[in-house]
Amino acid sequence: MNKSMKTRVLAALLLLLLWIPAASASVMVLVHGYLGDGQSFHRAGVVDALTAAGWHYGGDWHPAPDGRVRLADDNGTGERTVYTVTLPATAPLALQADWLTAMRREAEGRHSGEPITLVGHSAGGVVGRLALVRGGQGAVEHLITIASPHLGTERALQALQATNGGGMFGPFRRILTRQALGGSNYEAIRQSQALLVDLAPPHRGNLLGWLNGQEHPEITYDAVVRNTGFRMGGDILIPAWSQDLNQVPALRGRATVIPSPLKHGLEAGDATVILERIAARTG
Repeated sequence: MNKSMKTRVLAALLLLLLWIPAASASVMVLVHGYLGDGQSFHRAGVVDALTAAGWHYGGDWHPAPDGRVRLADDNGTGERTVYTVTLPATAPLALQADWLTAMRREAEGRHSGEPITLVGHSAGGVVGRLALVRGGQGAVEHLITIASPHLGTERALQALQATNGGGMFGPFRRILTRQALGGSNYEAIRQSQALLVDLAPPHRGNLLGWLNGQEHPEITYDAVVRNTGFRMGGDILIPAWSQDLNQVPALRGRATVIPSPLKHGLEAGDATVILERIAARTG
């Protein structure tokens, strides 16, 4: 961990010690965003901050080659256990949601009768919501989304257009995009075409158009909305109104919105917000 990361983690821990009451026994599942993995919350310092606040890190759920769910770094369970997941981050959202449902069911098997809080960053928040609609509520009692594109993002359409090789100027556009992004990033976007379509703004016939009109479970919904001063608010990737769960027709008026001055990426300070919201629900 570099010096800057250590400073952010220590600052988050101080806030936790000063302001956050102990949460009741529970399970937390952290869901990464686009091109992330099970290490995303570790790299940001979120897991370190949560474990310092009394949560036990149980390991990372991931798909195994045999088509089943496996737990890497199995550390057993504690009074309050937090897990990460590694989903196929370039796959369509429905496939990611189905894997998350399988992982949630495995967690339920290890923690019978305990409530689960899902925390999704960026596209992971949409995956968490889709999993609840497609796979059922199960033991989930709380969904926290952080900078999630619930009403899509024009950036997804821009990425699709930038990597489109069709038309007279398609080959030149692809060359320029590859040079600007670098080969590995360009190929990752090319492999994410179906996912990017899923993250397009909702309209009749696309995934978000369908999802946002579906009945959602009667659980607690919290939306952490990034706002860094861009026009209409929000961060560089997702406008504030798209991050706001109350703008989803099926959830209008049911969510608590938590403004955040941070940029789009995860930060250690997100642990403070997560534990505040869990304490608000259980207190």
